[in-house]
Amino acid sequence: MSASQQQNLAARVGELRRRALAETSQVVVGLDTVTDQLLMALLAGGHVLMEGVPGTAKTSLCRAFSTVLGIDYERVQFTPDLLPSDVTGTQIIDRQTSDFVLRKGPIFCQLLLADELNRAPARTQSALLEAMQEQQVTIEGTTLPLPDPFMVLATQNPIEQEGVYRLPEAQLDRFLFRVHVGYPDREHEVNMLDLHSHPLTVPQPVTNPEEIRWMRQSVDSVYATPEMHAYIVDLIRVSREHPDLLLGGSPRAAISIMKAGKVHALLHERNYLTHADVQGVIQPVLGHRLIMRPESEMDGHTVEEVIQQIIESVAVLQD
Repeated sequence: MSASQQQNLAARVGELRRRALAETSQVVVGLDTVTDQLLMALLAGGHVLMEGVPGTAKTSLCRAFSTVLGIDYERVQFTPDLLPSDVTGTQIIDRQTSDFVLRKGPIFCQLLLADELNRAPARTQSALLEAMQEQQVTIEGTTLPLPDPFMVLATQNPIEQEGVYRLPEAQLDRFLFRVHVGYPDREHEVNMLDLHSHPLTVPQPVTNPEEIRWMRQSVDSVYATPEMHAYIVDLIRVSREHPDLLLGGSPRAAISIMKAGKVHALLHERNYLTHADVQGVIQPVLGHRLIMRPESEMDGHTVEEVIQQIIESVAVLQD
């Protein structure tokens, strides 16, 4: 890709960001940062785990996000009795022909909202693993590709402890970002009441799947120096040696930081990766992948504090 094409890519992604934020803000208030992270994950080819208490507009944001981007949207409410076939689909008998025919499940969409993912047992959660990693689904021996783009937005309530199933580490590692959706500040909450005092505006699409595919395919053209690659690897290696951590970042985490950092650069209309881009995505990329030592948690240390310590301990390499 030539320099002019790279500049055009950065400008188009930056314009997409501005228009997407403007449209989603007509439906949800105070979630621009979360919308940014959803857009980053989509363009990086990743998935997002959204954590927050009920009533913080997670579902409304996901629905508005899909509308604004012009992509197909399906929602699955995960419950303890949900079966894997309820998500992926199954073979059923056609009474007219007496043959088995495939009935596709809701996963065959471009954006799947897995609502309250941790309410389903591990067997049902695992139905998403192949789809999230390989963008395909195997149903009774038949492998079917999923639409492109494909993205999973999963929600969970971190407060509830009864009737929920903890997500295994292998499942968590499939998510590019873990995003915290908290309460809005006072000004945004007042604006929210004003917004809901009138009929809500229906957001309008600002792009289409074809443009999203082109942007996703072009992310790798963002320039990253060997020094930037070394910086990312140093951050990951330091996490593996941190005294407060039982488990540090994996090689997949390093790749995720690089991919997300490149999209972060594009969103800010740059066609090259900087240390600020890496530092801007490291918290949501590593937050759910690192495991704290129990004694460190008892002492009041948090993963967010540890990640900040890792950033401060690794020297910024000069190009």
